[in-house]
Parts: sequence; C-alpha cells; structure tokens
Amino acid sequence: MTTYVAELSAAAQKIDPRLTAQTYPVVELEEEDSVFQYMDTASSRAGISSITKKLEYLRIAIVGLGGTGSYVLDQVAKTPVREIHLFDGDVFLPHNAFRAPAAPSRDDLKAKPNKVTYLHGIYSRMHRHIVPHPYPIDQNTVGELAGMHFVFLCVDKGAIKELIVGHLEQQRITSYALLRQHARVPFSDATEDEYSSNIQIADLNALNAMLAVVRWKKLFGFYGDLEREHFSTYTLDGNMVTNEDAA
Repeated sequence: MTTYVAELSAAAQKIDPRLTAQTYPVVELEEEDSVFQYMDTASSRAGISSITKKLEYLRIAIVGLGGTGSYVLDQVAKTPVREIHLFDGDVFLPHNAFRAPAAPSRDDLKAKPNKVTYLHGIYSRMHRHIVPHPYPIDQNTVGELAGMHFVFLCVDKGAIKELIVGHLEQQRITSYALLRQHARVPFSDATEDEYSSNIQIADLNALNAMLAVVRWKKLFGFYGDLEREHFSTYTLDGNMVTNEDAA
C-alpha cells in the first residue's frame, strides 16, 4: 500500500510539490471504543500501541492541581488510563496561570474557577474519563482514594500528606512494604518555608511532574526499569539526578 501511495504521490508532486497523501485526519471514536475523544495516532506512529495498553486498566488520582499536579495531569491525560480523578478545593488564580500548562485568558481568570473545574474543562476535550472532585482530601474524603491503582500526591502541607500516605499504605496503594521504613516523604512543614519561595517555579514544577510520570510508567511496565529506584533527587547546580532506595 505504501509503495502504491508513493508512486501516485510522486506523479502528482511533479505537477504540484505541495500535494501529499498524508492528510492526518482527526479520527473520532465512539465512547465504547476508547477513553479518548479521537484516535491516539501518536502511539501508532511511534509503534508503541501495544506497550501503551499496559496502562489501560488503571484508575489514577491526582491530589493537588497546582504547579506540579497540573503538569502531571497534562501527561496522564494523554495515556489510555481508565479514569483520572482530580482532587483540589482551591481557586485557579493569576499566579496559578504562570505555573500551569497552557495559557488561560483574562476572562478565565476573572471567573475564578476551581482548579479542578478549570483543568477538567480543558483535558476532557481529549480524555473522556476525567472525574473532577472540587474539594480537598481530608479526614472526610480520604476514603475516596480507595480503589485507585496509583495516586500522585502533589500537595505541600505535612499533615495532609501524612493522612493520605497513611491511608494509601493501609490500602496498599502506591508504596512497597519493604521501602516504607525509609520515610522519604516529609510530614512536617518547613519553618522557613523554602519550598514556597524557591521551588514554586514553572520549569521545576514541570520537571518534578515529568520525573514522577516516568517513575509511574516504570512501575507499570511501560518503561524498562533495571535499577528499580524508588527515590530520586534532582540537583539544579550540576544538573544531576541521584537515585536511591533500589528495590
């Protein structure tokens, strides 16, 4: 077929070099056929459709849709996971616009939408099964994480992280029993609050999200994982990634 197309294209291009058989049409899909609104031609083009299927059955939660969480959503929404649940009770404000994917308009910001509502409106154009929860995870709602296969924890408050991590360990979600004693997740709030002033920058938020998404894809077999590290730190000065806690 490709040879036949090439022969016809060559003849046509002698008349008009701009002519091509590759029109890249948008192929719409029925809901029963895919979680996507239209066909994922990127995976087929790269020859990774069979590998991508390893993610199909997963129910994913993203807790916190600020700088890091919004970039996590940007990537996870482009995978065929079964469901993506978004949890955040905050409003999407102008400072959020400078730490999130895409470019909200002034009218978007004037409406002061909930972060979850705003991001759901964008990414549901692509992925059908994004479930908005416009409220935070706390003692009353932490039970809603039960049944998830993986949870991206993108919040900074220590008490909330401790609550969520404890629940996830009870549910055996997102952690390995042999590695829990390392206690890599800090549960206390920094007194000088360096995180708020020095790390809340769009490029570092995005890098943090990308490293988390790569780690998630390794855990579920999308990427090869020879070292099986479960803790990584990135040093800006020197551009180094250090891996520890190999399983």
